[in-house]
Amino acid sequence: MAIDTRGDAVLTQLLRLPIVQAPMAGGASTPALAAAVSGTGALGSLAAGYKTPAAMYEEIKQLRARTAEPFGVNLFMPQPPAADPAAVEVYAEQLAGEATWYETPLGDWCQGSDDAYDAKLAILLDDPVPLVSFTFGCPSAAALEALAEAGTVTVVTVTSAAEARAAELAGADAVCVQGVEAGGHQGTHRDDPHLDGAGAGVGLLALLAEVREAVRIPMIAAGGLMRGAQIAAVLAAGASAAQLGTAFLVCPESGAHAVHKQALTDPLFVGTELTRAFSGRPARGLVNRFLREHGPYAPAAYPQVHYLTAGLRKAAAAAGDPQGMNLWAGQGHRLARELPAARLVEVLAAELDVARAVLAGRGEAGGRPGESELRGSES
Repeated sequence: MAIDTRGDAVLTQLLRLPIVQAPMAGGASTPALAAAVSGTGALGSLAAGYKTPAAMYEEIKQLRARTAEPFGVNLFMPQPPAADPAAVEVYAEQLAGEATWYETPLGDWCQGSDDAYDAKLAILLDDPVPLVSFTFGCPSAAALEALAEAGTVTVVTVTSAAEARAAELAGADAVCVQGVEAGGHQGTHRDDPHLDGAGAGVGLLALLAEVREAVRIPMIAAGGLMRGAQIAAVLAAGASAAQLGTAFLVCPESGAHAVHKQALTDPLFVGTELTRAFSGRPARGLVNRFLREHGPYAPAAYPQVHYLTAGLRKAAAAAGDPQGMNLWAGQGHRLARELPAARLVEVLAAELDVARAVLAGRGEAGGRPGESELRGSES
């Protein structure tokens, strides 16, 4: 199923199916998950964020041992220091009760904010991978050129047309257009400390239209996508592929905690919100006690707040307490399906085929177009 959008051969060489498994930092994206996805003709991804350079390289080795198919690796861009360390100290005082409850100390938030970016980039230049994507900013033109010379396709996550233009100008091969519906961190290039956790964001379809008119490089669409019909919609809107994260969280190959997986479809959790409570940067997760109690007071200080709350989150997970965990989830989380990753891609591809047939005027007569075919694809 070749992608035929705006002549983007740079992506068609990596994708037989227009589906990308999102690189989910924090342990969800495993070599097993990425290999299973890549083996279907979609694109599996590893997340280097929060890992040491050595751990990133080891995961790449494990993935290569599992598949010879193309895959991607995601890097976090270095972040500026916290604008107001005093605000982090105040937040730490507020979290003292959590530390007592979970019987664990707060983390050392006075750590570097570059996520070992230079060392990881050096590894990827020395031993190139098929695709490298970037979050929280745009690399330098020199870095993108070096990766291009190494034969690596580069993708920059963007949340606005202005960020997309900057990525194109720097030399990125494609942009990952992230709508506000997306789970986990918003990939904005610069976090505005004057916005609260909810912040301001643009829905995926509107953002795709804005970015399409701003740049000529291919777009990968991300944000709340859980079904093949949604993939068809973003392809019709000009994207070359769709990136799904939450949809893969509940797969058995995912490294997400079992409590996290269960919570995604638990009716006790009503909705998602963007919050700074766990990391200091707007990120979308299921609304739980920690988010409600601390989100309104969390400062704009990433990754300092991430390090500060690390022990609390681990202790809550160890205790099986979803009310103290960062339960990242996109707005479509209730549509999650507990399927092996390869099977999930097959179902998504079948749903995409049905949706395309409907759009082409070949839907079944009467009733909701394509409903029976979609049900059949999940059997």
